[in-house]
Amino acid sequence: MSFNFLKNLFPAKTYLGVDVGTTSIKLVELKKSKGLPELLNYGFLESYGHLERLNNAIQTSTLKMLDNETAELLKILLKNSEVKSTDAVGSIPAFSAFITLLEMPMMSDQDTSKAMQFQAKQYIPLPISSVTIDWLKVGEGQDAAGNKTQQVLLVSIPNEQIEKYKNIFKMAGLNLVALEVEGLSSSRVLTQSNDKSILIIDIGSRSTAFSVAKNGLLKFSGQTDFAGGSLTQTLSAGLNIRIRRAEDLKKQRGLKGTGGEYELSTLMLPILDVIISEARRIKDNYEKGYRDKVESVILSGGGANLLGIAPYVQEQLGLPAQKANPFSQLIYSSKIEPLIGELGPEFSVAIGLGMKPFK
Repeated sequence: MSFNFLKNLFPAKTYLGVDVGTTSIKLVELKKSKGLPELLNYGFLESYGHLERLNNAIQTSTLKMLDNETAELLKILLKNSEVKSTDAVGSIPAFSAFITLLEMPMMSDQDTSKAMQFQAKQYIPLPISSVTIDWLKVGEGQDAAGNKTQQVLLVSIPNEQIEKYKNIFKMAGLNLVALEVEGLSSSRVLTQSNDKSILIIDIGSRSTAFSVAKNGLLKFSGQTDFAGGSLTQTLSAGLNIRIRRAEDLKKQRGLKGTGGEYELSTLMLPILDVIISEARRIKDNYEKGYRDKVESVILSGGGANLLGIAPYVQEQLGLPAQKANPFSQLIYSSKIEPLIGELGPEFSVAIGLGMKPFK
């Protein structure tokens, strides 16, 4: 489930995982080793222009990426990160893909592939000729009559979007060997070897993605445009302060403001509650539709670093909640150990992408 362009051939020993988000680009350079993959390098480039002007973003659900500008940002990041690899796996945001979990009779891969072409016409709101389709078997079960069934994740990406990514990576001097929907990447790194279903809430700057996953496999997903930037805008308007000051206050105080700062959390909580409400809806729909219980929550993306967010989400959803730590799946230098707590949520997708060739 990766939209590979080299037919699953991954001959190199080092790869880049490149996560192009709504207002930032994250990358990691990973090396294959006998045990866990080894982190050779990482980089992060964030644009703050979106805080002043809503349409000043790399991409959003309503704003298409500009190839030249995005390629230039990627080139700057590659240069500053001093990476050596040129083979890369890139991410597709949840709002650019159509994802459906289907429960169907057990059949051969060949027959499943044929069935997916038919199913795609029912579930994808675009002409089949304009999208690329992929699928992945993510589970097995039984129907009410006791017949064996399989759960199949159907994913499609508009061809226009795939060509856009190919062009951007080529202009940046990279060889794009695969594209993967971000939920697949974060599911791989955050839930592998865990046979309990986990809800991943990935709070970015302009979009929040929801994924239900277990054993490293994405099972169910959703998305909302309420995200970290929404919290910042609310603080700016509510306190009548400049947007950059609001962003700084959000990062410094989070939901833990006391005394005169208590107003910070009272302003942000209604927006955060909207995100949590959508998370609850995704969770409930998955549990009702697929007879499987979500056991815990992992908070990912930059929004996961909001002070006090984990206990609040835990209280509201009634499930254990913690910040993502994808670095636990890597070998890395002890020099960055003090940074892992903050970097972890931000790099979940990039690390998941970089790990793909080694799985």
